Amino acid sequence: MDKRNLTMLVDFYEITMANGFLENGRADEIAYFDMFFRRVPDNAGYAVMAGVQQLIEYIEALSFTEEDISYLRGKNMFSEKFLQYLRDFRFECDIWAVPEGTPIFPSEPIVTVRGPVIQAQFVETMILLTINHQSLIATKANRIVEAAQGRPVMEFGSRRAQGYDGAVYGARAAYIGGCIGTACTISDREFGVAALGTMAHSWVQLFPTELDAFRAYARIYPDSCTFLVDTYSTLKSGVPNAIRVFKELEAEGHRGVGIRIDSGDIAYLSKKARRLLDDAGLDYIKIVASNALDEYLIRDLIVQGAEIDSFGVGERLVTSKSEPVFGGVYKLAAIEENGKIVPKIKISENAGKITNPSYKEVWRLFDNAAGKAVADVITLAGEEIDESRPYTIFDPEQTYKKTTLSDFTARKLQVQIFKRGRCVYESPSIESIREYCKEQLELIWDEVKRFENPHEYYVDLSQPLWDLKQKMLSEFYNE
Repeated sequence: MDKRNLTMLVDFYEITMANGFLENGRADEIAYFDMFFRRVPDNAGYAVMAGVQQLIEYIEALSFTEEDISYLRGKNMFSEKFLQYLRDFRFECDIWAVPEGTPIFPSEPIVTVRGPVIQAQFVETMILLTINHQSLIATKANRIVEAAQGRPVMEFGSRRAQGYDGAVYGARAAYIGGCIGTACTISDREFGVAALGTMAHSWVQLFPTELDAFRAYARIYPDSCTFLVDTYSTLKSGVPNAIRVFKELEAEGHRGVGIRIDSGDIAYLSKKARRLLDDAGLDYIKIVASNALDEYLIRDLIVQGAEIDSFGVGERLVTSKSEPVFGGVYKLAAIEENGKIVPKIKISENAGKITNPSYKEVWRLFDNAAGKAVADVITLAGEEIDESRPYTIFDPEQTYKKTTLSDFTARKLQVQIFKRGRCVYESPSIESIREYCKEQLELIWDEVKRFENPHEYYVDLSQPLWDLKQKMLSEFYNE
């Protein structure tokens, strides 16, 4: 979308380590890194993958300018050999990623990078920044869309997003998650996310009367006008004035679209407004609700019988206000020595921070009879899951509890994005990603998608990977 050179958007230690790898003669050592996350925000049962396209754009634009090199030289920390390496830099790694719109779960590798360690380590910050942010917003958006039970949801949060990129890419991620459009116009221009909107209270206040304001708007947009009816009094003046103008439009052969309620007791006001509109023969006029909504408020409004046809959701979506961090991490999993993979593991006193070693792949298992995903399995790269034989998966919290599948389909989740630094992936359109997300989430059990106490989706380790991990832990603790 923009022409900024983001190569230097790294944590400073990525640069100091890169210099160290080169000076220690290890720059070309092949390493494997995994990006994964440990828990889903909001204690939810699933997340939605997003941000791969922006990751591709970042990788393809990687290059160090003379200004970058001059800046680093001025730090008086880096060798001229290293600065020359940066001047001649060419990205040569392989990258695999789970496609955008895919439901994802804790612990499984959603991005894997293989290549010279000096490069594979350097891209850590931007991989995390890009995937963490858009996956966070896509996940929040999908929860809100789920709560709306088929009613359209519009993303209205640009003015309260965390900066320019938060607004622009947040709108893109929200669309992937299921929103029908955004108030962020530039996201329409750049990504094709439909720009939508009505009017502000200032429009109504600018005119001598509310009726004058509605009439002025209707003259310009006679077939697409939605009136904001709560500037003064929703029921006393707003809805009656809107009805008057809608009837005037009908007399001229036009049809308005809707009204928007942005304050007050929205459940109560929407019911009263619906009755007034219907009594006036305007049953085709839609009611839009906004005002600091989220999935819980939307669910409550629907339970209360609110007469709302669509929702505009702003700050609580685009900032994921309830939990604004998607805690993805990027960890070394293996290196290569003489062409052989040597697994690496991070050990911690916190069991949740112990990593899964080696170069891995992740599979999704589908129960053919139910037509639903029942578990993901992380395997060592090169392992195959034989669909002709029963496969046993274990509850992640209770290893004595197991489920055996006999009629199932296994599908690898990651696809290759880069091969030796060259993009080999054809990015789908934003519409295709959004539709794919919807289709894939329909394959997830409702129990996993519920808001409170969701069923914990199984993410299992294959027996060879489990054995490797236990062996490495045993060797460490028994030294």
